[in-house]
Amino acid sequence: MFTGLIETVATVARVDAVASGYRLRLETPLAAELQLGESVTVDGVCLTVTARDGGAWDADIGPETARVTTLGTFQPGRRVNLERSMRADSRFGGHLVQGHVDATGTVVAVRPDGESHWIDVAFPEPLSPMFVPKGSVALNGVSLTVATLEAVRFSVMIIPFTWDHTNLSDLRAGAPVNLECDMVGKYVARAAQWYRRP
Repeated sequence: MFTGLIETVATVARVDAVASGYRLRLETPLAAELQLGESVTVDGVCLTVTARDGGAWDADIGPETARVTTLGTFQPGRRVNLERSMRADSRFGGHLVQGHVDATGTVVAVRPDGESHWIDVAFPEPLSPMFVPKGSVALNGVSLTVATLEAVRFSVMIIPFTWDHTNLSDLRAGAPVNLECDMVGKYVARAAQWYRRP
């Protein structure tokens, strides 16, 4: 389980094709603190630490994960958001994030507003029941509040701290992004769907 509060931004060092899919190597000082088998979200996707040295760590990406998230498009040099799994004895910020991406969306626009920025994102229509105004969404792993909502589009406002400490500042119109809807909202939507059945 994660919170959507990004710890650091890492750099993709390598993406290698392997028999099981792909092997991702990420460079970050955080690697020295990671344990083998630990869960870390990479741009909102929960991955397992399979190898590490002082300045980098590896994770394997299965073909399905590469297909349904942005991880299949990663190239060396890309900056990615990292968050380790939450601790039971820590304050709980952000919102409940599983690291299980529901779909990819597309950035429609990035608009400055003083020192802050708006990001407009289009999403697949089946996700519509799981978004609510002022609800939560994880965008590339970052816990954000849905500021405005239309049929298949939402907007979030990024404060300067988040802009400076995540890779959201790298986004441009047309960029794909990983979306994870609020977990509570997903359960409510599923329950409502079940109770509407004849």
